[in-house]
Amino acid sequence: MLYSEKVMDHFRNPRNVGEIEDADAIGEVGNARCGDIMRVYLKVENDIIVDVKFMTFGCGSAIATSSMATELIKGKPISQALELTNQAVVEALDGLPDYKLHCSVLAEGAVKAAIKNYYDRNNIPYDPEAFKNIAD
Repeated sequence: MLYSEKVMDHFRNPRNVGEIEDADAIGEVGNARCGDIMRVYLKVENDIIVDVKFMTFGCGSAIATSSMATELIKGKPISQALELTNQAVVEALDGLPDYKLHCSVLAEGAVKAAIKNYYDRNNIPYDPEAFKNIAD
């Protein structure tokens, strides 16, 4: 089987789809080669991600990784969400085919881009190294 049941479930029934009108942060990343674009919206209260939504234009794996990434950071402190890795997303989905791993990298990047946007909007100092792998 090419895709795990979890990948298929998150593709068919993605969690946290949509936009947050009054988002505290928005992060967007894209991969020109495959055409996938992910946008993540965060609502933050007392340094906790109380709501997160995503809009993804892309393949089933891009949608599934976006969905899982939002599930993994919802309700977590910003500092913990910043530790999200593409490997954690892949593991939570019970794996992805090698040629779809770039989707998990995009999901991680979209979350980190949103966190960077949150820090920038609120003049919160941060280590630039934490964001070196995302496009600005």
